[in-house]
Amino acid sequence: MRAVTVVGASLAGLSAARALRRQGYDGRLAIVGDEHHRPYDRPPLSKEFLAGEISEAALALEAEGEELRADWLLGATAVGLDRRDRSVRLADGRTVRSDGVVIATGAAARTLPGAAGLAGVHVLRTLDDARALRQDLLLGGRLVVIGGGFIGAEVAATAHGLGLDVTVVEAAPTPLAGPLGGTMAAAVAALHADHGVRLLCGVGVAALSGGRRVDAVVLDDGRQLPADTVVVGVGVRPRVEWLAGSGVALRDGVECDAKGGTSIPGVVAVGDCAAWYDPTAGAHRRVEHWTAARERPATAVAALLSGGLATPEPPRPPYFWSDQYGVRIQFAGHAGGADSVTVEEGDPADRSFVAVYRCGGRPVAVLGMDRTRPFTRWRRQLADSAATPAAGAP
Repeated sequence: MRAVTVVGASLAGLSAARALRRQGYDGRLAIVGDEHHRPYDRPPLSKEFLAGEISEAALALEAEGEELRADWLLGATAVGLDRRDRSVRLADGRTVRSDGVVIATGAAARTLPGAAGLAGVHVLRTLDDARALRQDLLLGGRLVVIGGGFIGAEVAATAHGLGLDVTVVEAAPTPLAGPLGGTMAAAVAALHADHGVRLLCGVGVAALSGGRRVDAVVLDDGRQLPADTVVVGVGVRPRVEWLAGSGVALRDGVECDAKGGTSIPGVVAVGDCAAWYDPTAGAHRRVEHWTAARERPATAVAALLSGGLATPEPPRPPYFWSDQYGVRIQFAGHAGGADSVTVEEGDPADRSFVAVYRCGGRPVAVLGMDRTRPFTRWRRQLADSAATPAAGAP
């Protein structure tokens, strides 16, 4: 393989490029990114960067002096893939041909109808999004966050710390009930009330009100929430539209095998856009977490360089974390198949505990709030349990 193109210049794409060089690939390497920025870290965008505690320079993912010997094509949007010669077509008319392609185009934030062109309405996915939102938060006033997921909760916590009046609107009865289950999700969501942030659940948003700038959020039940700034945090969609007609199988993202291989030889996919096959679940899953974007590219690159013959290590249970109101929330595994959840340490009422989810007595997920060390032990136990028969407590 003499030429590889990585499409996507965020964490997953950078991790793939690093893995290529680390695994001995010494051919031409092109990295295509639609943003003009070099790779940067996204988790701080809703926390330290939004609060003004760190600079843009602190977001850089590349180490000082790191040299990947790559051709960086930034500000270039991929619009098509030709399976015959694995050429990537760019919006500016250029074509990048290669022997192998890594798809790492990530995901885009979902928006609300009527939000386009209305000042004061934001999503938070990119550095440019964070810059714009930070400018509006500096104006103070009333913030309404639509969506009580982790991004919405982190923005709410950051804005509260900046002195804004904050309301979070969540259509579901409890935020985060999907990934955490109802009981534990309620314990996490209680952080909002603990800090004087209003949480309105079980109601949707009917419209955004305002002329040039938003002035209110209209709820399905007719209530109007005055707003100087609105953040829409209602999930993401995989950025795979550019692959239409390419022959790459798509189903809620790029459909991949357990090693990141796609339906086209010589093309693999990683990051938020990739739905890898999970042998333990018997289904394809997209894992939209930082750790997956950092770790999985090594497996996909090994498959790419070996023609799919490399044997991957057993996948680690997905892991993510969130910092809200000074509390570190950590979660690993999949809670969906659990038939029980027990608090192993601490007390949810104190917002400091470890809870373990089990299926048939076997741990399948673990949640920690401000209990980093015991959470880490259970996370290790969870990884062991995923590869072996049921095991006991750590």
